[in-house]
Amino acid sequence: MSTDTAAGPILSLNNIEVIYDRVALAIKGVSIDVPQGGMVALLGANGAGKSTTLKAISGLLKPERGEVTRGDLRFPGRDIDALMPQQRVQLGIVQVLEGRRVFEHLTPDENLLAASAVAKSSRAEMTRMRDRVYGYFPRLHERRTAQSGFLSGGEQQMLAIGRALMTNPKLLMLDEPSLGLAPFLVAEIFDIVQKINRQEGLSVLLVEQNALAALEVVSHGYLMENGRIVMHDSAAAMKQNPDIREFYPGGSEGKNFHEIKHYSRRKRWLS
Repeated sequence: MSTDTAAGPILSLNNIEVIYDRVALAIKGVSIDVPQGGMVALLGANGAGKSTTLKAISGLLKPERGEVTRGDLRFPGRDIDALMPQQRVQLGIVQVLEGRRVFEHLTPDENLLAASAVAKSSRAEMTRMRDRVYGYFPRLHERRTAQSGFLSGGEQQMLAIGRALMTNPKLLMLDEPSLGLAPFLVAEIFDIVQKINRQEGLSVLLVEQNALAALEVVSHGYLMENGRIVMHDSAAAMKQNPDIREFYPGGSEGKNFHEIKHYSRRKRWLS
């Protein structure tokens, strides 16, 4: 399990509210801290508001006609709400979007070099960072000259994370990296992200529906429902919570709350 290496948070959301099209309230009073060098999970079902929260942090709300209308968003300790997405990348915030978005017509090598251009790195620095990515993802090195559209889903997810690492981030935000992947691939990718966190002190905010898989590698978790945080605890405590185990994909009982009638009435935090 990841451990927090410093007292102060690198990222702090305090009572954040997001509205789309000036009328639709998407997230309400969300407060989250990511410790410096820590790994934190934001859990919840599809549509809970997790991706909206990430986009509020990375600055990607405006193209979708969303805006932060209340609360404080600080990284690290600096108000970043007025900054453009590119300015946030330059500060060290990088988001790996859901869906393994890579340039399918380019090779992994070309994808990584294209990503490093965002950070305006020297050629020597590009090479060093690319070699670092291949060190973490040796499978990508084996496929480095293949067209990325022909990579497997797991390899494309590795490449998406590798592209993010090429910007030399301080905070890595992963949006549903397990989506559509076999459990053994999810475990492999999560183990690699945990290794990067431990070896480099890279702070990680992991957004997931697969709660139990995520809670294996983080120190703390937040559970989101209907745009609100309804639970926050250590990963160890959340893994043992019967509602987490029952109602979220990856639980030992294998139940999906979409298939359980009146599930919301049975949750202890809603009763």
